[in-house]
Amino acid sequence: MTDPQRPNNTGDFVTDARQELAGMLSDGLSHPSTKPVLVWGAVGAVAGAFLPFVSIGVGLAAGAGYKFYKRVRPE
Repeated sequence: MTDPQRPNNTGDFVTDARQELAGMLSDGLSHPSTKPVLVWGAVGAVAGAFLPFVSIGVGLAAGAGYKFYKRVRPE
């Protein structure tokens, strides 16, 4: 079943993620997903700096990855 709010949603996560990432790379900061993903990446990096067993890089990847996933699959 196709969601009318997301007409290009094929149901395949890899295809949807590739389209979203391609849009983010081509549009830069004007794409609606870029800023939230960067903000969550920064939040993850700060959290990683304070947590004893998590590095800044892991926190950055976890924060950005979580928000990117929620942008592709909001439900």
